[in-house]
Amino acid sequence: MDSSLISNFVAGLVNIVLVLLVAPLAQGILRKVTARIQSRQGPPVLQPYFDLLKLLGKEDIEAGEIPLMQRFVSWLSLASVLAVAALVPMGLGNSMNVAGDVVLLVYLLTLCSVCTLLAGLAAGSTYSLLGISREMMTMIALEPLLAVAVIVGAIHAHSLRLDAVLSGSAYFGAPWSGVLMLIIMLFAFQAFVQRVPFDVSEAETELMEGPLMEYSGPKLALFKYAQMIRMIVYAALFIGLFAPLGLNTGSPLAFVIFWIKIFGLVLLVAVIGATHARYRIDQAIRYFAAMLGTSLVALLLASYGY
Repeated sequence: MDSSLISNFVAGLVNIVLVLLVAPLAQGILRKVTARIQSRQGPPVLQPYFDLLKLLGKEDIEAGEIPLMQRFVSWLSLASVLAVAALVPMGLGNSMNVAGDVVLLVYLLTLCSVCTLLAGLAAGSTYSLLGISREMMTMIALEPLLAVAVIVGAIHAHSLRLDAVLSGSAYFGAPWSGVLMLIIMLFAFQAFVQRVPFDVSEAETELMEGPLMEYSGPKLALFKYAQMIRMIVYAALFIGLFAPLGLNTGSPLAFVIFWIKIFGLVLLVAVIGATHARYRIDQAIRYFAAMLGTSLVALLLASYGY
């Protein structure tokens, strides 16, 4: 077997282990910063680790209408986001991105959202169904936005390969389409990670967790873990597309710089979430529609080489 293939496979496994270990820490930092901004003490930074362990140790109560579907999508949600983590560079200089392209990346990220829809549908409660209706409207607006971002990168890189698109080469030289997509993705990042003011599908004060209301124990832990990892994955994807400078050397310094950027985005998410009220679903959809329309302008510019 080719040694480079083995090294890429090992790097993908290392990426998975990294996000499994770091994602709860990022969630803990986000909670702590949010609490401090709101003049509260907040939970300990390590609390998400204890929350996951507690949920995994609870009895797995089947409360939905289709228990088999509930069990399946809880594992599939975590598996899909971990597959993305294996494909996206995590500051190590290489990953399994040579084994995939932007089409696979978009499909895997969409699959994670589809799992949430199926979870709410399998639960069958009123709050779950209302939550998945909001999740579906959000997904219809956001997933094309992500697709346009990576397609613009693919056009500039003249390749669909992830190792070409996520090297940032598509945006070197500051083409107008790249700059425009950078601004759009920065404004949409809060929505991609489903944090306030765009957590309209969960909306704890309105829908009591929305699609996941009927979940508890290990299945809820898997969904919560997938959501934590999703924030790290989207941050890594954002860095790979727009800010990869100094990250492809595989050196310890590059690794440190990468995670500084990751936690910088986490802090940005915390500040925005703590200082903004949740949008209504109609406000969120109008916001997403404006972002999507602007991204199509960027796509048109990229098709003409700008």
